[in-house]
Amino acid sequence: MRLIQRWMAAVMALFLFFSALPEVKAMSVSAKSAILMEQSTGRVLFEKDAHTKRRIASITKIMTAILAIESGKMDEMVTVSERAVQTEGSSIYLKPNEKIELKHLVYGLMLRSGNDAAVAIAEHVGGSVEGFVFLMNEKAAQIGMRNTEFANPHGLDDAENHYSTAYDMALLMRYAMQNKQFRKISGTKVHRAPNPEEKWDRIWRNKNKLLTNLYEYCTGGKTGYTKRAKRTLVTTASKDAMDLIAVTINAGDDWNDHIAMYEHGFDHYMMTKISADDIVEDIDDPFYKKRLFVARDFLYPLTEKEQSLVHIKRQLLKPRKDWSKKDVPNVVGRAQLYIGDEKVDEMPIFYENGQTKKEKNSFFHLFRFLGVGRNG
Repeated sequence: MRLIQRWMAAVMALFLFFSALPEVKAMSVSAKSAILMEQSTGRVLFEKDAHTKRRIASITKIMTAILAIESGKMDEMVTVSERAVQTEGSSIYLKPNEKIELKHLVYGLMLRSGNDAAVAIAEHVGGSVEGFVFLMNEKAAQIGMRNTEFANPHGLDDAENHYSTAYDMALLMRYAMQNKQFRKISGTKVHRAPNPEEKWDRIWRNKNKLLTNLYEYCTGGKTGYTKRAKRTLVTTASKDAMDLIAVTINAGDDWNDHIAMYEHGFDHYMMTKISADDIVEDIDDPFYKKRLFVARDFLYPLTEKEQSLVHIKRQLLKPRKDWSKKDVPNVVGRAQLYIGDEKVDEMPIFYENGQTKKEKNSFFHLFRFLGVGRNG
């Protein structure tokens, strides 16, 4: 009898343990590698073989585009070379010695996946294709794309050392989406560019069908395909104050893969906020009371079950007896956001000592602790 009771107690303990774990819903996609990431925090909401190195085809051009934008040369005129015109594959049909603004080349690159545009951009921004590839790999290292190597600006299968992972490409898109001009270009459905040798302008329509007609919440992205890489796709979507990034590599049904991942994310996660004021409000040390502040809110995507596991830990320097207000360091501690035992975010806690001062308009006071909106 006692053995049965102990067994039942063990079963109940396991049940309670697993019921407290974050909710995970099964989902399948056709892609060999896939990932769904929340933009502001980088939290991974779904992944499948996301760290395996694979050929990536034209989603390479996300890196080409952001480097062009960051070069500060978007209004400069580019003289198109013979090498650019002769690049194989998808094209915006540039002509040798044609002069065209760099910004139009970036639109042609992102909307129509022009390989000729990619080479023209690389030569103008990097001095040569080879020089531009160096910049691509340098930026990849800065972003943290540890399993990526670029060998060209377009993604064609002309080199063995050109590859990335679903996770790394999500990191790249997350970085690029911080740029206002990139967001605009990525989310453009139709772009008109001048055609100096014709009476009509070039009109480029975006190849991203999620953006143009398949998914109302899609905000941008980049398509890709080569015979060796198969179909690759990076897209973004926004709904109910949550911004998501989806990546698929070698997918047989990428449009539906992305929709399924987005619906999974929007259905099971919500952006949950702890306001900046609430983070320091209940610190009751007489020395610190009413003098502490943080620079932002905690904002994190959580499932409904995870919300009950959220808590904040605060660590503060022990005040010294000889401190006057002006002697107190600018940073006196840190606040850490936890889901259960996992730390997911942290920030410094500042002291108003005359050198640092809480800005009145820096914080939002709309909520105490609640989700921004329930998705579904």
